Amino acid sequence: MRLDLFLKSTGIIARRPVAKRACDEGLVEINGKPAKASAAVGDADVITVRIGMRVTQHEVLQVPQRPVPKAERDKYVRLISTEKVDFDI
Repeated sequence: MRLDLFLKSTGIIARRPVAKRACDEGLVEINGKPAKASAAVGDADVITVRIGMRVTQHEVLQVPQRPVPKAERDKYVRLISTEKVDFDI
C-alpha cells in the first residue's frame, strides 16, 4: 500500500492530500529514511511523522487491504512515541 494512503487509512493524517504534501516536504520517514508518498509500506516498518511541533512514531502491525474503520485502527498501527519539539529562535 502507498504511504500516503496508509497514513490516511489508519488515521495518522486525516486527509490524503495532506499526507502527500507532508511526504513531499520531507516530514515523513520510513525506518529513518525520508519517504515519498508512493513508497510501499510493509509490516514492522516504523513511520515517523513531523507535523507542526509534534513528532510521532508509529509501528506498522499489518497493512490493510481496504479502508479501515476507526474502531479497527489499533489492529494496523501502534503509536510508539509522541514528542513535542520546541524550536529555538
